[in-house]
Amino acid sequence: MAARTLPRPTRTDLWITAILLALSVISPAGIEAFDPVPGDRPAWPWGYALILVACLPLLWRTAFPRLVAVVSVVAATIYYPLGYPDGLVMLCTAVMLYSVVRWGHRAFGWILGIGQFLAVNIYELVLTGTFRPEAVGIVAWVLVLLCVAEVLRWRAEYQRADREREQEASRTREEELLRRASEERLRLARDVHDTVAHNISLINVQAGTALYLMESRPERAADALTTIKQTSKDTLTELRAMLGVLRAVDEAAPRSPTPGLDRVSDLVEGARGTGLEVLVETEGDERRLPQGVEGVAYRALQESLTNVVRHAHAEKAVVRIGYGSTELSLEITDDGRGTVGPPATGNGITGMRERAALVGGSVDADPLEGGGFRVRVRLPVDAGPVGKRGGQE
Repeated sequence: MAARTLPRPTRTDLWITAILLALSVISPAGIEAFDPVPGDRPAWPWGYALILVACLPLLWRTAFPRLVAVVSVVAATIYYPLGYPDGLVMLCTAVMLYSVVRWGHRAFGWILGIGQFLAVNIYELVLTGTFRPEAVGIVAWVLVLLCVAEVLRWRAEYQRADREREQEASRTREEELLRRASEERLRLARDVHDTVAHNISLINVQAGTALYLMESRPERAADALTTIKQTSKDTLTELRAMLGVLRAVDEAAPRSPTPGLDRVSDLVEGARGTGLEVLVETEGDERRLPQGVEGVAYRALQESLTNVVRHAHAEKAVVRIGYGSTELSLEITDDGRGTVGPPATGNGITGMRERAALVGGSVDADPLEGGGFRVRVRLPVDAGPVGKRGGQE
C-alpha cells in the first residue's frame, strides 16, 4: 500500500504560519538581546524547539483543526512555566482557539481554552504558592476571543441560511414560472382543439352538403362552399391570434384574443349552416362578465355545438344562457340519439370540466330520457354588475 501523504497547506495557512513563526522567534530573541529579565532561562535550544512545535503544525490548520489545536496549545502552554523569555508564541494558541470555535468545534474549543488557562495558573500556584493578578486579564482575553469566534460563526451560519433561502426562493420562482408556462401551453392546446374541432366539423358537414347538391341544387352547393370559405378563414385567423407569440401574422388579429359571449351568434350561425336548427334563449340581465368566465362559457358552448354537429345526428338544439346575480348558467340540449348509459368522457368534456374548475365552476353532461343530450355549465361570477354588453353602463 502506498504511504499516505499529508495534504498540501493552503495559501492562508502558509502565510499565518510564517507570520506567527517569525513573531514567536523574534520576540524572545529581542527580549534576550535588549531587555533581559533576571532569572529567565535561555531560549536556545529548547525554548525555540517548543516554539517550532507550537507554530509549524499550523501549516495543516485547515486539514486537521482539532489535532493541530491540541499540539499547538500544549506546546505554547508548556513554554511559559519553564521560565523562557516572554514572547508572542501565545498567538498560536489564540489563532487555534479562534479557528476551532469559528469552524463549529465549539465544545472542544471552549474546553481547550479554559483548560489551558487553568493548567498554567494551577501549575504556578502549586509550584510557587502565588497567583498572578494579570491572570484575570488573561482569562478575560480568552473569553473575549472565544466569544468573538462564536459571534462570527453565528453570523456565517445566518448568511449561509439566508443564501439557502434565496436559492430556494429562486428555485421556487423558477418552478412557478415553469408551472405557469405548462398551464398556458395546456390552455393553448385546449383552445386550438376547440377551434379546430368545431370549425373543421362545420367544414366537413358543409363539404358533404356541397358534394350532395352539386348537380341537383347548385345554388345550395354554392352557399355551402361560401360557408366553407368563411369558416376556414375564421379558423386561420383565430389560430394565428392564439399563436401570435410564436410567429408573425399577415393579417390583423382579432380585437379580443379570448372570445367571449359576444360571439355566441357566430357559433350559432356556424351550426345553423350545417342544417341544424339552433334556438337561443337568454334569461336575466345580459351583461359583460369577467374575461375568464366568458372565455370558459364560450369554449363550453363551442365544444357542445361541435359534439351535436358531429355525433348527435340531431335536428334541433337549444341554447339557454342564464345571467344570475352570482352565477352564469349555460345549458345546451339536443334531440339527437343521445348515449346508452353514462357518456364516454373524451377530451371535449374533460376539457370543459377542467376549464370550469379553473374559475370555480362545474360541468354536467348526461343523456336525456327519450333521446337527446344535455350539457349544463355553472360558473360563479361576482354579485356586482360589471357593465352592459356593448360598453354601456
